[in-house]
Amino acid sequence: MNPYSPDLACLCIHTATTKPWPLETAVRKFAAQGVAGITVWRDTLAGRDPVTAGHLIREHGLSVVSVCRGGFFPATTAAGRTAAIDDNRACIDQAAALGAPLIVLVCGAVPGQPLTESRKQIADGIAAILPHAKAAGVKLAVEPLHPMYAADRSAINTMAQARYLCRQLASPSLGIAVDVYHVWWDDSLEQEIELAGRDGTLFAFHVCDWRIPTTDLLNDRGLMGEGCIPIAKIRSWVERAGFRGFNEVEIFSNRHWSRDQDGFLSDIVAAYQQHC
Repeated sequence: MNPYSPDLACLCIHTATTKPWPLETAVRKFAAQGVAGITVWRDTLAGRDPVTAGHLIREHGLSVVSVCRGGFFPATTAAGRTAAIDDNRACIDQAAALGAPLIVLVCGAVPGQPLTESRKQIADGIAAILPHAKAAGVKLAVEPLHPMYAADRSAINTMAQARYLCRQLASPSLGIAVDVYHVWWDDSLEQEIELAGRDGTLFAFHVCDWRIPTTDLLNDRGLMGEGCIPIAKIRSWVERAGFRGFNEVEIFSNRHWSRDQDGFLSDIVAAYQQHC
């Protein structure tokens, strides 16, 4: 057992982590295991009233931590960029109805488009939705993604880039989601977390592990302890920088999704206590 293991009161699990379960099952099972929070992916809300879903979550004693995901602002046409902005405004409305205080942004990229242009379109897109987010009482967290996703998922790939974007737009409604899977390799990570803490932009913290070898760059994340990420050390950095939010378990894994999900959930709780 990690002698500095985090309290279960800070444990949040993403619905995407137990992807085979519908929202109602995930809520019931998470609560029964003592999980304190849930981050809801938009696909699990399909066909559901977000207000009713929010009531269900809170009736089971869970906190709605955030909604995943908004973003994907870059496009090769003005119509595409406008559609992305409209979708993000709809996401804000959905989060507000659910009672989620935060939306995680996977910012997007266009294959073949210069990263500088994609980053400009990301900044423009976020600037366009910030007034709507502020009015709805929903904050936005930019999640820098590993550089292997720079071509098509996000042109924001480091904490430094995310921090620059937050400073550029200078809104108390905009911050950063630190996902260890994406940033653990960065030799400036400790310093960047400290700087983000000073700026007051540490909005979310996501955990999982990097398996060796990784067989799928999207859907082969590891359970905490299955890989090489120094999760507890990074957690100590974000907490030292002033972060007091949830530790969110976000695992995309064909291997784990094919398992019995009850057993997987028990393993998540145990791994969280041992390796986070």
